[in-house]
Amino acid sequence: MSSIVTDQGMVHYETHGTGRPVILLHGWVESWGLWQPTMEALGHDYRCYALDFWGFGESGKKRDSYAVGDYTDLVRQFMDVLGIFQAPIVGHSMGGTAGLGAAMANPDRITKVCVIGSPIVGSSLSVFLKIAGEPWAGSLAHTFLPGLKLAIRVATPAITRDHRWYDMLARDLSATTVDSFFGSIRSLRHTDLRPRLSEIKIPVMGIYGGRDVIVDPHEYEPLRAGVPQARIEIMPKSGHFPMLDEPESYLSLIRSFLEPEPAAPATAAPAAPSPSAG
Repeated sequence: MSSIVTDQGMVHYETHGTGRPVILLHGWVESWGLWQPTMEALGHDYRCYALDFWGFGESGKKRDSYAVGDYTDLVRQFMDVLGIFQAPIVGHSMGGTAGLGAAMANPDRITKVCVIGSPIVGSSLSVFLKIAGEPWAGSLAHTFLPGLKLAIRVATPAITRDHRWYDMLARDLSATTVDSFFGSIRSLRHTDLRPRLSEIKIPVMGIYGGRDVIVDPHEYEPLRAGVPQARIEIMPKSGHFPMLDEPESYLSLIRSFLEPEPAAPATAAPAAPSPSAG
């Protein structure tokens, strides 16, 4: 277990592998644990850093704000403290939204962004997540965690085909607080990245599950409209967690995206003019 202390609270993270750094950002009511298989798969070529956002996992929970903008700023602080000058970001759901925000705020620090099932516009969230963003509903749901967990267990087959997800979710849900639970999703609900997407000039890839019931899978449309160079990949057999539903295809996409851009061919110098005859 590793952690850093920022001026806004303690941040827990885990790291694995050697090579170029990659920063992994989890989604709402998740933790770094979502990324364990990804870290193991990429560890031969990359140094993977998976952190817990404030309010989730093992990170600090004594804050007044758990907004998406806070997590965008956390990425920069995390890189500063660990001496990571530049790195790509892979983010799931809310983590991808924060990753795009980090790319806008720090264009010289973020080299690529891959978003997985991430909302570009908060209105794309499912009805349940929109309701969870209301203080009364979020507090009520968190107070009656057993009932919430039962409802999620029943809904699991519609969310992912991997039954292990529920156990991971139940653990991560227990690590949240009332404030982080509904504060973060309320902020995400009111997020709209469209006005600033054109500022992003780096490579971007959007991976969306065709069966996603958490975030509208058509969120790739505003992403592609705002970032014309974005690579869009639809995984038709996946829900909100392509890394669980189609792990091999998912990892193939991640690897291909993270590969260094091919160097531009050197431009040959113009030939010197031949001396005139005579």
